[in-house]
Amino acid sequence: MTGFCSGIITAMITPFFEDGGVNLPELGRMIDYQISGGTDAVVVLGTTGEPATMTEEEKVQVIEFTVKNFKGKIKIIVGTGSNDTKKAVAASVRAEKLGADGVLVVTPYYNKCTQNGLYEYYKAVCDSVKIPVIAYNVPSRTAVNILPETAERLADIPNMAGIKEASGNMAQVVETMRRIRGKLDLYSGEDFLNLPMLAIGGAGLISVTSNIAPSLVKKMYNLVKLNKLDEANEVQDFLLPLEDACFLEVNPIPIKAAYNMLGFDAGIPRSPLTELSEENKIKLQREIDRAGLKRI
Repeated sequence: MTGFCSGIITAMITPFFEDGGVNLPELGRMIDYQISGGTDAVVVLGTTGEPATMTEEEKVQVIEFTVKNFKGKIKIIVGTGSNDTKKAVAASVRAEKLGADGVLVVTPYYNKCTQNGLYEYYKAVCDSVKIPVIAYNVPSRTAVNILPETAERLADIPNMAGIKEASGNMAQVVETMRRIRGKLDLYSGEDFLNLPMLAIGGAGLISVTSNIAPSLVKKMYNLVKLNKLDEANEVQDFLLPLEDACFLEVNPIPIKAAYNMLGFDAGIPRSPLTELSEENKIKLQREIDRAGLKRI
């Protein structure tokens, strides 16, 4: 299916209190910031949201809070992937019951399944829910890669709504787009490649940088859709150093620090992730200032 969601989709962080609990009021403040910046949808409990170190109770709290306060104001997508198909199915069913508009399902990490295993994994998830399902291809984290021919097979599943493509391999992305065009939406999952992925027909961006610069990222998206590529390139050139800074260390370490620099209370990542180094804080703050982002 196509048309579930287009535009800017922010991969949200999960803010934590100093004692380690989930700071739901601050999450709400962050989503309000996204809405004011023109963001079209948010992903909660995606990789950027650190679900691997959250309890099931905390995950439910995040979903319930987001749905209760923002359903109808912005599309809500919940990360539900696992390396266990049964767990991915259960998490997707739960997200649907709690009111999510769609789910983002990362490939089954660590197990290193075959391409047929990938297809069966996504089919099982899609068969378990009625809401749209977006596959998330990020082989650098999972050691599993959705190949173009597998993407083409996935496009035949009725409620498979798209692929978040973060392989970093543009040759593969172009071939995937050729095979799924008009049948399945493609989303950029690499901020560095947002513009070229949009240029070949991508429906939108699932972005980390838009956590702190939603209006700038949306401006670039709008210019591409208006076919004003020269202007879009100017915005992307302006954004690139900020995007680089948002990945100075493993995501979401820098973006949580960036939220704190903007006056939010994001807390710090949970172990085994660590707080951004002092050296990189200086670099990140410099790029935030250069981009003209102001404290909230």
